[in-house]
Amino acid sequence: MLARKTIIALIIGATNVTTACSDQTTAPRPTASRDEHGGQTGWELDVPPSSVEWQARARSLVAANNMSPLAAARVYAALSVAQYQAVIGIHSPDGGAEQWAPSGTDGGAAGGRSMMEGHRGAVAGASAQVLKFFFAAATASLEQEVQRQGEVLSPSGTVHPAFTRGLAVGRAAGNQLVDRAMNDRFTTPWTGTVPTGPGKWVANGTPAGATFGGVTPYFLTSGSQFRPAPPPAFGSPAFQIDLTEIRTLADNRTPAQSSSALAWDFPTGTFTPIGYWNQLATQYAIAHQLDEPAATRTFALTNAAMMDALIGCWEAKYYYWMLRPSQADPLITRTFGLPNHPSYPSGHSCASAAAAGVLASLFPDKKAELAGMVSDAGLSRMYAGIHYRFDITAGRDLGDAVARWVLARAGVPD
Repeated sequence: MLARKTIIALIIGATNVTTACSDQTTAPRPTASRDEHGGQTGWELDVPPSSVEWQARARSLVAANNMSPLAAARVYAALSVAQYQAVIGIHSPDGGAEQWAPSGTDGGAAGGRSMMEGHRGAVAGASAQVLKFFFAAATASLEQEVQRQGEVLSPSGTVHPAFTRGLAVGRAAGNQLVDRAMNDRFTTPWTGTVPTGPGKWVANGTPAGATFGGVTPYFLTSGSQFRPAPPPAFGSPAFQIDLTEIRTLADNRTPAQSSSALAWDFPTGTFTPIGYWNQLATQYAIAHQLDEPAATRTFALTNAAMMDALIGCWEAKYYYWMLRPSQADPLITRTFGLPNHPSYPSGHSCASAAAAGVLASLFPDKKAELAGMVSDAGLSRMYAGIHYRFDITAGRDLGDAVARWVLARAGVPD
């Protein structure tokens, strides 16, 4: 099993990579061009990081397999950390850096084609191993994608030796994350009972994610590390104020509010709300022209932060067992079905604030935009009639705390 402290070291310990990526907004990525015979001549034709393609593949698989947000978060985090671990493996002392040095016709850019092919191979190997574990039925298509990645820059179909070397590094990294996933306690069965009484949430069958708060985090010391203070007591004036607010919103829900509730829902069969932030990280990586090390580091920090925030969120949900607004007031209408887990705090806000906190640090020019998204995500759950305002506030604060913790551990200014 890959220990949690090893995962953290892999994300924050590669100084030769993280130093090069300290300015996420300007870090270049390698480019390539071909001569009239299809051979590599220089570094002019833009080549996006291959990690963005694999992240897109993961989002498609999550949607096609009807994964829950919690299961999806686990996939995105494992994939992203494996990708980054593979890339820094090439740069590590054990990675044989001389194998990736530019030489001969490799071109003049730092690292040359060998480095780019090594990165592509490493990302392909890591991605394939992780995604095959989660989506065994897709094994053949995933291996076909590995082959395509190896040939895409070579019109003759000849795989570059550096890609093959990188592939081995990547498969080893992916296998380590698979080992971690096999021992992360995600599949621990729930054997408890749902508490009853005034203010307690009422389950509809087996509670969803009841043991998720005990899953092994990437950065947190435990699921309870940032547990929020108790919500307002059931029936108290503070509780009634927030309950009345949701009833008023439900009674006067506007078309725009209904649209917001549905737009932020991402139900079963989509890439889930976690996938929204994963896709946004991809868009930022492309727009800011990040190279492979910077892109994979962005994915690793963002998705690990979301995973940890959700672990903390679900730990709190099943610690407090707060009932949903429509369970406190049956006249509250909703825009969709009631989630089968307690109300406090909001999972949307926990994950959104964690992702936005990391991304705002890596892409400071997007800070205002990200803050608006976090606000919209939280309000959408109130418009939907499924969360109180205190759920949103607590979720945002928990996600913010996780983001700050992750960034501090990774040595990134927040």
